[in-house]
Amino acid sequence: MSSSAAVPGKPPAVSPGSRRLALVGGSLGNLVEWYDWFVYASFAIYFADSFFPGDNPTTKLLNTAGIFAVGFLMRPVGGWILGRAADRHGRKSALTLTVTLMSVAALLIAVAPTYGQAGYFGALVLLLARLLQGLSIGGEYAASATYLTEASARDRRGLGSSFQYVSMTCGQLLGLAILITLQHTLTTDQLEGWGWRIPFVLGALFALVVFWLRRRLTETEAFTEESGADDRGDSARGTLRTLWQHRREAGLVMALTLGGTVAYYTYTTYLTKYLIGSAGMAKSTATLVSFTALAVFALIQPFAGLLSDRIGRRPLLITFAVGCTVGTYPIMTALGSASSYWSALGLSLLALVIVTGYTSINAAVKAELFPTRVRALGVALPYAVANALFGGTAEYVALWFKDSGHEKVFFWYVSGCALVSLVTYVLMPDTRNTALSRAEAEAEAGTRAGAPASSAEAVR
Repeated sequence: MSSSAAVPGKPPAVSPGSRRLALVGGSLGNLVEWYDWFVYASFAIYFADSFFPGDNPTTKLLNTAGIFAVGFLMRPVGGWILGRAADRHGRKSALTLTVTLMSVAALLIAVAPTYGQAGYFGALVLLLARLLQGLSIGGEYAASATYLTEASARDRRGLGSSFQYVSMTCGQLLGLAILITLQHTLTTDQLEGWGWRIPFVLGALFALVVFWLRRRLTETEAFTEESGADDRGDSARGTLRTLWQHRREAGLVMALTLGGTVAYYTYTTYLTKYLIGSAGMAKSTATLVSFTALAVFALIQPFAGLLSDRIGRRPLLITFAVGCTVGTYPIMTALGSASSYWSALGLSLLALVIVTGYTSINAAVKAELFPTRVRALGVALPYAVANALFGGTAEYVALWFKDSGHEKVFFWYVSGCALVSLVTYVLMPDTRNTALSRAEAEAEAGTRAGAPASSAEAVR
């Protein structure tokens, strides 16, 4: 037995191979979770008629977008319950539970009866499934953000955490790929009649595979170290009382999330509907634009994460916020009159490159704000609240402004949210050099000449 293994609370050193395996395992699970979450938005244009009667297509999309937004209301609940579980029982167990809940939710949507079969009962089943998905994803974000950040080497946390949005985006790409395939193999009537159920059946099956995978993940060094420590009992881990002691950091998470989440959902889930409803593009062309733009977006996340490991987190966050504040109105206005695939793709890529300044590193920034004993809950709850209020409602707000004849007001709304986050980024400290574990703090103290810092002082 190694000496490190014999010391209570001090886990054995983690090999680079183990770190890579943890990142791959965590990312693949995250991919399927977000596939199930986003596929609802991708296929809403086909199943809106099945659950809501009427002749106004915008009203039908408003109803489905409303249910999409309601799912976000459960995210704070999921963030609290599953974030607490991740801090008390481990990141691995929380990740396994979230994917189980998501599998059940996907299956419910797949078998939900239409309005013609059961009236509004089908919409009720849809609502229940979205609430369950909201519960799951509320915990998934925090558990995966914490897991990917803690599982990365200290000088590669930006790179490691960037894979959260790589996997999130790949989950959405998988949904869009299935959509494009079905668009070319089924007729519109078949898609609207029964074809829209296929991706939800697949989602349930994917989740079962990931359940098997996540049960084989290893726990992170930071959590193992914290749970094995003797100087502090586990009663303080993952509690609201402990989170309250870090309320300033929780407030920072909400403020720095505001602009990023609104911009992200605007240029991802809402983009296809905007190109169809405002630019007048064919559904298949708009879907292809979104797919290509998101593929490039996923590829550039690790490069931005790696850049943050070299120059810090704040420069990227500030660049995003400035670009989004001043660029949203002209980009969205130009997209509304885009007449070709290439013009729409170029504008979409410009927007997503700007958003990358937030998406590539936000997981690391949030995790670096909190100590291990409340890290998952600290990331989960304030992030979920910000998403429930702003991210989940972005599409609904956009459609509401469109329906009322003031579509361009939404562009200013996105810019205003980014401006609030910009002020936060300018005032907050850079978190790149934060020690996430006692082992990191002790190593840092050991390299500091004449700096007698205790691990308790160095670990936030």
